[in-house]
Amino acid sequence: MKGLFITFEGPDGAGKTTQLKGLAAQLQAQGHEVVVTREPGGTAISDQIREVLLSPNNREMVDQAEVLLYAASRAQHVHELILPALEAGKIVLCDRFIDASMAYQAFGLGVDEETVRSINRFASSGLQPRRTYMLDVPVEISLTRLGRRQQTVSGANLDRIELKTAEYHRKVREGFQRIAEQNKDRVVLIDANRPEEEIAKDILSDCNRLLASFFA
Repeated sequence: MKGLFITFEGPDGAGKTTQLKGLAAQLQAQGHEVVVTREPGGTAISDQIREVLLSPNNREMVDQAEVLLYAASRAQHVHELILPALEAGKIVLCDRFIDASMAYQAFGLGVDEETVRSINRFASSGLQPRRTYMLDVPVEISLTRLGRRQQTVSGANLDRIELKTAEYHRKVREGFQRIAEQNKDRVVLIDANRPEEEIAKDILSDCNRLLASFFA
């Protein structure tokens, strides 16, 4: 693979989207070709599946359907957008990937881990990020930030996942922490309960080291 695949993960409200956009701007300023994308979504078909997955109207969705819909969205995203960009030598920054499915469906919902892993291995044709920045905040802070977002941002209603119980979000956070522990060679666990500028500096420093070794 000629390009570099980097993902951002973490509980809702951790600030990953803000940090991803900031890193993209820094890398572009360095002259790199950068593709910024997200999951679920990223392509026309994937975005249509995203609407079904996140609509608060679909609270009756069963766990099996959720797992398969996320994987279907990911399959289209990987093969239509991510792999072609990597083959073209670009840096792809993705807001969530398979780690999110493991945290939200395996740990949060309690779906069998190997089932979620194997479905997504098939959906992604085995694609793995070279680096994952996992932003971590306590559940209480995460939920407070989500509530503040709903109050201050016009039209920012919480989605079906964000509306789940605090206990669910605690399980999700524990899932992310376990993933970080099991994948220390890939995952950089970041304390996101700090000023945005400090977090951005840490991410850029690590990413520059990664770029130096990858494109050497």
